Amino acid sequence: MKQFGIVIILSAALALAGCGSSSNNGNINGTWTATLNNQDGSTALAFTVMLAQSGTALNITNLSFTTSSSCFALGTTATGNFTVTGNSGGVTTGNFLMTVQSGSSNPNGSNELSMVGTVTGTSITGNWTLTGTGAGCSGSGAFTMTD
Repeated sequence: MKQFGIVIILSAALALAGCGSSSNNGNINGTWTATLNNQDGSTALAFTVMLAQSGTALNITNLSFTTSSSCFALGTTATGNFTVTGNSGGVTTGNFLMTVQSGSSNPNGSNELSMVGTVTGTSITGNWTLTGTGAGCSGSGAFTMTD
């Protein structure tokens, strides 16, 4: 009977050891979908993007606007960073910054989109600002990104 009790305790310990583990290892690697809303709540821009974390820097690829945007028609580049501030129960939290710039060959001028937010698990929320010389290439509001 004593051995049976030890087996039960060991089994319970192994089961509990798996409880705090997660496939999220403190990074935000993956494909994200972003919706940027104007101050009135209407959608200003939307895009998908692939993020790959290297330290605090983000390698940003496959940026594809799903809304029409002449602000970022040609030669668009994006940079960013992510700093982990916590990881509790498998939920990563941190600070997020992403900047999208139009290329010099963009016929609608030089434009820059800045996004500053907070990561919580598979969601990033924050504020965005678009400044530029192109017609209709300015504004601000809130954004949400999901993995």
